[in-house]
Amino acid sequence: MTSNERAIQFSLREDNREQQFSQIWVEELDDVFADVARYYDRANHVASLGLWNWLRNRFISSINVQSGEMVLDVCAGTNAIGIALLNKQPDLHIYAMDRSKAMQAVGQESARKLGMHIDSTIGDVHVLPFPDNHFDLVTLQYASRHLRIMDVCQEIKRVLKPGGHFYHCDMLRPASKVVETCYYAYLRFCLNFTGLIFRSSASANGCKEYFINALRMFYSADELSTMFREVGFDEVSSQTLLGGMIGYHTAMKPHDTQETSDQVTGQLR
Repeated sequence: MTSNERAIQFSLREDNREQQFSQIWVEELDDVFADVARYYDRANHVASLGLWNWLRNRFISSINVQSGEMVLDVCAGTNAIGIALLNKQPDLHIYAMDRSKAMQAVGQESARKLGMHIDSTIGDVHVLPFPDNHFDLVTLQYASRHLRIMDVCQEIKRVLKPGGHFYHCDMLRPASKVVETCYYAYLRFCLNFTGLIFRSSASANGCKEYFINALRMFYSADELSTMFREVGFDEVSSQTLLGGMIGYHTAMKPHDTQETSDQVTGQLR
């Protein structure tokens, strides 16, 4: 398959995902995250059988930061990543962007209690309100399933400086059908269990099947690596845990950005 054919294939898959889930993405997810913001981190700790902090620390350990760098945390949620990065390198300039005011309110309060400052922007991450070539690194975690991820990655590449790095972490669709079947069964149990003990709202409970279906239509680690390359990133690498259920990716914006941008634009025409 040629690069142009792969780009078209990914674009069609993104169209299909958006067609299936656009109503939930546009009309329902804000209410869901407004409800879960108050217990989001605790619910993930329970659902992961206590592995949540370990999974986050594995991600943070893969991120190479230098003194004074500009960092954008996309879909920042409760600012767990921004706070962890400031613990790692206190003089970073952290910018957080998320569509959920409730999640960012929790995140800003968490940062303030620790004496940290994180700039917060509320808005649609498909159109990042930042200039070209602005950030040294960008992070995105546990949100890609709810996005047109190819479009968001193009925006992330735009705002990165040449040579800047993109770090991605999310639940992925396992390549193994056996692991995938067990994964969905466990997630369904977890969604029901956490919904019960944390007394989730009707909006959150109503989206349980969506969270399973969004994973069914998402990408494996290898597919996501290929997409990042098609968008125009270099030095793409990945690591998976738990049979491919969790994936970490690292990618770099090329130094010759104009040539790469023109190439990708031509492929998608």
